[in-house]
Amino acid sequence: MTEEQPVTFVIDDDAIVREAVADLLRSVGLSVKAFGSTQEFLHSKRPNAPGCVVLDVRLPGASGLEFQRTLTEAGILLPVVFISGHGDISMSVRAIKSGAIEFLTKPLREQELLDAVHAGIERDRARRQQASLVAELQERFDTLTSRERQIIALVVSGRANKQIAYGLKLSEMTVKVHRSQIMRKMRARSLIDLVRMAGRLGVSAEES
Repeated sequence: MTEEQPVTFVIDDDAIVREAVADLLRSVGLSVKAFGSTQEFLHSKRPNAPGCVVLDVRLPGASGLEFQRTLTEAGILLPVVFISGHGDISMSVRAIKSGAIEFLTKPLREQELLDAVHAGIERDRARRQQASLVAELQERFDTLTSRERQIIALVVSGRANKQIAYGLKLSEMTVKVHRSQIMRKMRARSLIDLVRMAGRLGVSAEES
């Protein structure tokens, strides 16, 4: 399936800065949606595509840093590039610690902004791919029976067939059959492959 074109969201109440940033990003072929407030952004329809937010740190009402928390709480996991008219070191440290890609001061250096936006888009693309992989693995895991889920947790914790059979009061042959079914349903090529899958899903022997 073809991935939608990445989108950069520019949020700044200063129309001149907002349009200047949007024009710069568009000049290198990026798709841009510009907003004068965080509320405009929240009420807009966002495409299902990799993205990045260029956010003014000083906005009317809630600050950019507060809005960064709002995004996280709303499950909007777009990377943020902060722009600010003031070189506030403590604020920049807080922003980066909260997961921002970059904290840039105005007047903006064009290449720094472009590099930060591209880094944000790549981070979001990687996150989306990882989330898609985990969702697919979860679908496979959901096809396992309750007994198979017990056994996969024990297998990936390093238990041998004999130990699993003894613990679950099953024959060793029955455990082997279940293991074979698990490998087929999870589409695992090897035990190492299965362990990696289980790790991504957070499966552990405690669940058995």
